Amino acid sequence: MSIEKAYDQWSSQYDHNKNLTRDLDKRITRDNLENLVFNSVLELGCGTGKNTEWLQTKASKILAVDFSEEMLGIAKKKINSENVIFQKADITQNWDWSIEKYNLITCNLILEHIEDLEFIFKQAFSKLNKDGYFFVSELHPFKQYKGTKARFDSEKDGLIELKTYTHHISEFFDAARSAGFQLKKFNEYFDEDNNELPRILSLLFQKV
Repeated sequence: MSIEKAYDQWSSQYDHNKNLTRDLDKRITRDNLENLVFNSVLELGCGTGKNTEWLQTKASKILAVDFSEEMLGIAKKKINSENVIFQKADITQNWDWSIEKYNLITCNLILEHIEDLEFIFKQAFSKLNKDGYFFVSELHPFKQYKGTKARFDSEKDGLIELKTYTHHISEFFDAARSAGFQLKKFNEYFDEDNNELPRILSLLFQKV
């Protein structure tokens, strides 16, 4: 099953099923960005709009993209604002679907599905205004080393595991450096009741 079709199928239960990674990502996105000033946002992998809801309280213009029509459909039902545009887009191809430049680009829980990190970082750099920020929040590679990956239970097909790529921490730094970014913040987040391995890696870069 393609990643797009899997997320289409996952969409109906994505907001409701137990998902520690989803919930932690939502919290740390706010924690990391609440003190930044940004007017325009490009949100990559907006999904059902879990982070869009908060981002719209900070920015006057948001382009929220995803490659799943079903995920986007749910997001559009939750968020009805003239300041937010939802759009289907494939970020693994040239980002010619937007001619704008932004103060902030966010990328949440999607890079494990993308093989070429350098392409994403270079495209993000090209779409940012000077001094703009690129925020990345992803499943920690230490979790991936232990076999954790995006998965969900489907009534029709049983357990569905999505195709993923493991990116080492050094790969994120190398891709950012190659694109021209400067690292501003680096954090690792654990579950509240389990300090064995970090669940999420977050990185904040700036175009300077």
